Amino acid sequence: MTLRLFNSLTRRVEDFQPRDPACTTMYVCGPTVYNYVHIGNARGPVVFDVLAGVLRRRFGTLAYARNITDVDDKINAAAAEQGVPISAITDRFAAAYREDMAALGVAPPDIEPEATGHIAQIIAMIERLIEGGHAYAAEGHVLFSVGSFDGYGKLSRRELEDMLAGARVDVAPYKRDPGDFVLWKPSTGDLPGWDSPWGRGRPGWHIECSAMAAAHLGETIDIHAGGVDLQFPHHENEIAQSECAHGGAPFARFWLHNGMLNFGGAKMSKSVGNIEKVHDLVRQHPPEALRHALMSAHYRQPLEWSDGLVEQSVRTLDRLYGTLRDADALLAERGVDATPAAGGVAIPDAIEAALDDDLNTPQALAELAAIAGNVRVLRGAIAQGEATGDGPLQALATLGASLRSGGRALGLLQQAPAEWFSRGASGDDDARIQALVDERAAAKQARDFARADAIRDQLAAEGILLEDTPQGVRWKRG
Repeated sequence: MTLRLFNSLTRRVEDFQPRDPACTTMYVCGPTVYNYVHIGNARGPVVFDVLAGVLRRRFGTLAYARNITDVDDKINAAAAEQGVPISAITDRFAAAYREDMAALGVAPPDIEPEATGHIAQIIAMIERLIEGGHAYAAEGHVLFSVGSFDGYGKLSRRELEDMLAGARVDVAPYKRDPGDFVLWKPSTGDLPGWDSPWGRGRPGWHIECSAMAAAHLGETIDIHAGGVDLQFPHHENEIAQSECAHGGAPFARFWLHNGMLNFGGAKMSKSVGNIEKVHDLVRQHPPEALRHALMSAHYRQPLEWSDGLVEQSVRTLDRLYGTLRDADALLAERGVDATPAAGGVAIPDAIEAALDDDLNTPQALAELAAIAGNVRVLRGAIAQGEATGDGPLQALATLGASLRSGGRALGLLQQAPAEWFSRGASGDDDARIQALVDERAAAKQARDFARADAIRDQLAAEGILLEDTPQGVRWKRG
């Protein structure tokens, strides 16, 4: 199988092979840690987590870096407002980010560089740019001269005038050209800063990623990924400063960009305020359902986020886990190991083929559903005596293992079915179930039969049996 990826740099789907067969390199832009991230910020980490798995299966060793931006004007503002050092802000929200990503099933990157730990590398890169005539110092600032790089705009495919017209550009008197961007800026005494040849100051955002990528992955990396909103100016500026600092060596061979999440018809954005924080969502919904929802559309397409989307993902996973639960139970009755280790079973070819096709997660999810359908058909045939003997039982065990293994490629179906259906049940779970039973009764009273049926199906998938009595509806676990 050949992995094919859409390269934003060439606007084509291309066969992917690593530059160095011994190690594939990938860099993904990480968070600026001044607050909790919203669910739109989680789409990239989820889909590129799936890609990291594909790369490891296809090529072996992967060096995957996802940075932490821990010096930034928004961080400074938050620290000043609370009267604490920036580390109090960044440590808290970096930890929250890692916790939230783990809840979504996102594996930690191999390398997690922080900007404040790479000041020396940043200063050294800026010095090389000045020596090469690509940057200049002015009034305590150092700026990159966009006119010095003929390839500026090759990623976003726009003329400089068009790019400037569509972006917020700080037109300062010390700039030689309005498009020149900051590599280093001065810090007053109340702001974090580091000594440099240009005075005490701090780095600009763009140079941080270039320096960290070079420090850990080399001058040319295989894949650079992030949200499409970063394509300009962030990624465009990364290319310019990296290639100029490294004598024209390509910065990244493949550029991958995930589409935005829309919420209420508009792009999810902290500045607009139409956001759903991951930190809240993983406490309100099964995190695995959130992961499923983020993969329900192709990563390059926009995705409309809604409660309905999450509910649909919960129902889909209820059905998949219910399929595994019922197959496991039948196999256990017949004395067959119900849950062979999925890690020892190859990921189904149809799912691998879908992921090789530019990370087509919707197709992979469809293939997963098809396997589940085959499990249900075979289980039904065995239960009804239409398929007898050890052969069908072993086939059912193999199909169940394939379903789990296919889920593993997507970061799904790795819980025991009982664990999924318990939703981490505690004493509060009885109250949750009773609330659903009461909601169903109210829906029936209001003649909202679609909602009543949906609740009934959800409870049935969780193994909850409803019983009509003269005193009303009672429930029990099956």
